[in-house]
Amino acid sequence: MDDQPVLVFDSGIGGLTVLREARVLMPERRFVYVADDAGFPYGGWAEDALRDRIVDLFDGLLRDHDPALCIVACNTAFTVAGAALRAAYPGMTFVGTVPAIKPAAERTRSGRVSVLATPGTVRRDYTRDLIQSYASQCHVTLVGSPRLARMAEAYVRGLPVSDEAVAAEIGPCFVEEDGARTDIVVLACTHYPFMANVFRRLAPWPVDWLDPAEAIARRARSLLPRRADALHPEEDDLALFTGGRPDFATRRLMNSFGLKVG
Repeated sequence: MDDQPVLVFDSGIGGLTVLREARVLMPERRFVYVADDAGFPYGGWAEDALRDRIVDLFDGLLRDHDPALCIVACNTAFTVAGAALRAAYPGMTFVGTVPAIKPAAERTRSGRVSVLATPGTVRRDYTRDLIQSYASQCHVTLVGSPRLARMAEAYVRGLPVSDEAVAAEIGPCFVEEDGARTDIVVLACTHYPFMANVFRRLAPWPVDWLDPAEAIARRARSLLPRRADALHPEEDDLALFTGGRPDFATRRLMNSFGLKVG
C-alpha cells in the first residue's frame, strides 16, 4: 500500500482544492487526479445516468491505477454515487465530499446558514437529510447556482469573470430577517473555494465561507498508514481528463499544481 497512489476524482478542476490539502498531509504519497471534463457539469445530469457513469468510470480507474484510497472530491458525485461505488467496489476505500452542514450548524451564531451548491446537490435528498439530522434548529437556505462552477473553472484558468455575474450567483445566500443575518455560507462545491476571495469582496456583509477541503484531506490521511521519514516519490503526480487532452490554459494550471497531464 505504501507505493500505491491516492486517486482524487472530480467533475472538473475543483478537486484541486482538496488535492492541495491532501498533499500537505500526505507528502509521501503519489497522486492521480482525474477530471471528468467530458461529463462536466454534473448538475444537469439525471441522477441514475450520472450514478451509472461514475461507477463505470471507476471500473477502469481502479484497474489502471490500483489506488490505496479514492477521494471523491465532488459533492454532487458523492451524494449521487457514493453508496453505489462502495457497493460495486467493496475492497476500495472511498472518502466522500458532502456539504459541511454539520460544522456550519455548530458554528453559526445567528442561526442562519446558507448552502451554496450546484443545482444537483441542492436537489438531492442526501443534502436535505443532512439538514434534518444536523441543522434542524437553524434556518438553512439552499442556493443552487447553475453558473458558478463554470465561472470558477474560467477564473482559475485566468479568464475574465465579471463581478456582476458572480454577485448575482451568491446574492441569494445573504438573508436578513427578524434582525438576524446569514453568518455562514457552506461552499458545497469544490470549485467554489478558488473564488473565495472574490466572494468575500462582493459579499454584502462578512460571513464565514466554509471550505471542506481540509477536513476531507484529514479524513483521507487518517485512513492510510503514516511514514514520518518518507519522501515524495520521484514519479510525477498525474492528471487525467476523460475528455482527452485539455486546452493550453488547463495544462498550464495542472503543471502549476505539479501535475503531469496524461
